[in-house]
Amino acid sequence: MRFRYVGFGMAALLLAATFGCGVVKSVGKNPKGDELSRLDTLPNFKNGAFENLAERSDSTVKHNLMFHRRPKTIRPSHALPWVETDLKTLASPAPTVVWFGHSSLLIKTGEGNILIDPIFSNHAGPVPGLVTAFAGTKHYHAADMPPIDVLIISHDHYDHLDYRTLKKLKGQIKMAVVPMGLASDLVYWGFDPKKIIELNWNQSATLPGGLKITATPAQHKSNRTYGAENKTLWASYVIQANQYRMFYSGDSGYGPHFKQIGRQYGPFDLALLECGQYSPNWPWTHLWLGQPAQAAVDLHARLLEPIHWGKFVEADHPWNEPIEKLIPAAEKLNVQVNVPRIGEPYTLGDAPKTMVWWDFK
Repeated sequence: MRFRYVGFGMAALLLAATFGCGVVKSVGKNPKGDELSRLDTLPNFKNGAFENLAERSDSTVKHNLMFHRRPKTIRPSHALPWVETDLKTLASPAPTVVWFGHSSLLIKTGEGNILIDPIFSNHAGPVPGLVTAFAGTKHYHAADMPPIDVLIISHDHYDHLDYRTLKKLKGQIKMAVVPMGLASDLVYWGFDPKKIIELNWNQSATLPGGLKITATPAQHKSNRTYGAENKTLWASYVIQANQYRMFYSGDSGYGPHFKQIGRQYGPFDLALLECGQYSPNWPWTHLWLGQPAQAAVDLHARLLEPIHWGKFVEADHPWNEPIEKLIPAAEKLNVQVNVPRIGEPYTLGDAPKTMVWWDFK
């Protein structure tokens, strides 16, 4: 997500004495020395920072982020429904996707288990209690995960790269695939550098089990401290498991990169596309109402599953507005949409999950 909680890193330092050294540790560490010199050789790293393919369309702040009144409907009035699934015994002949709210996903395939942007600490930020998870989204934990053949991280924002979760999962992760520069955080947190693969856009890694992971462009930004922007890369991903091809958007505004990815890597059996946390204060870094459906068309995706909603308050729209607006937009473009409940498995090739479980404020 766009780093919209101004001063998170500074607050972490100030509150460390109260909450312990884990707060400071969770801020992470940007590339330095030889790591930074290596980034300087990359075509999309200029003047000490990574750049998007397109210029920002509008970065004007429309209203004050700190002191305006937010509507009550930004949080659900009661707990979200969820499904209890034994993730360690889950098996299927085709890739099976389990969503945990926001952008956290487990994909079980015959070639290996994939965990994407996991956040099981029930808050999005270095300081517990500031950006808390919705009721109903807190039932899955690091201990529930099966052995992880590959961890995929899209970028370094706190709602995608969670120190406390990764600290608990570290021992069961065989390999991590991350955007360029982000290995510095994982190494700082105790990960073996030999178990980390950094990718630039349009670079691929094939893992021992046969999974092929390709980093692709996204339109976003990175930073974990105020004032230190874009020192690490952000990415979307193409995931190939045998004959199946999936796309994970990470965080990204709309742009021509979706058509480019569709032409180069599509068609896709499933596109996991961000849907939520949009705002006039960051109009270029997230997909707006209806845009996930158009992105699915651009990608040549047979099925769209919305992510980046249903767990945290990061913008001022009603919590369920993203899905309520997406459904008619997708119908207009003849895009099939899959909307499982949290923890509810979906296997590629099955009929989409279409039960309307979000129809409450």
